[in-house]
Amino acid sequence: MKKLFVFFIMLISFSSFAEDEIYTGIFSNKAVSGYDTVAYFTEGKPVKGSSKWQTEYKGADWYFSSQENLKKFKANPEAYAPQFGGYCAWAIAAKNDFASGDPKQWAIVDGKLYLNYDAEIKSRWDADRKGFIETAEKNWPKLIQK
Repeated sequence: MKKLFVFFIMLISFSSFAEDEIYTGIFSNKAVSGYDTVAYFTEGKPVKGSSKWQTEYKGADWYFSSQENLKKFKANPEAYAPQFGGYCAWAIAAKNDFASGDPKQWAIVDGKLYLNYDAEIKSRWDADRKGFIETAEKNWPKLIQK
């Protein structure tokens, strides 16, 4: 039984999901944990989306808090989707690796949405946003091809 459990854990390990372009977590297909990515830009805060207003984009399910926000996203998903697929922007840069992004640890920089793992990591990222973004942009294409 113990061997079966270890085998199961290996099957669902983070690395087996790390190649997905959009971070959705292990047991979900929700991008940004179901938060409305348009709301970061229009309301300046994280707002939970609803299955009432959802769409599929890059293999993930995206939820919105209104029909209007869904419409905006569908018209230009690249403008509203978080950078680096919603993975932690600091981890992509500093570790050249994947880590989950927390929708409550966010920033908009030059019109783009970035997520970070937690408040401590976000404070590290905030210390040199420009530098981390430049490094992450170099690391990201190679990471998603692995």
